Amino acid sequence: MVARRVYDREKHAHFVTFSCYKRRTFLNPDRAKRIVIGVMGSQLAKQGGICSGFVIMPDHVHALIWFPQIEQLSSFMDVWKTQSSRLLKGLFQKKFAEYWKRIPGTDPIWQARYYGFNIWTRDKFEEKLQYMHQNPVRAGLVACPTDWPWSSARWYDQGKSVGTPIHWPPGMESDDEFTIS
Repeated sequence: MVARRVYDREKHAHFVTFSCYKRRTFLNPDRAKRIVIGVMGSQLAKQGGICSGFVIMPDHVHALIWFPQIEQLSSFMDVWKTQSSRLLKGLFQKKFAEYWKRIPGTDPIWQARYYGFNIWTRDKFEEKLQYMHQNPVRAGLVACPTDWPWSSARWYDQGKSVGTPIHWPPGMESDDEFTIS
């Protein structure tokens, strides 16, 4: 197997994706989505990081994040996945016990790895935002990206709160408006 490489020695923004184990839809319940967003936000605040965009899908997560120091991505991802996994397991044991009984006790919530993609240009940054925000539309969950409450699309299009602060990474800000299409 080829070793996965995450390049975190520059202060680039990162487009990260990670999935539920066996693509299970652990993130279907709204409370599960809130957990993932909450842990992301609290951990970014602890590390001085920035969320520039996200979408929480029923079986996977995309986020655009940036850190002020190099080599913060791996530790951030470890904590985000570990803390959210613990909280999600607690949620399922308590609120969805019958479903949870069918899940083998050794199965994790998340796939072991995550996919990271460095972003160093504004064009690529906007491309990834559009891709993320269109995800619920492509999946047939909503007709318009701003109809999906579990993404940053409403912040960009309507200035509405999305559960965590959204900011552009340093060096990518612009006076131009970003539009959702």
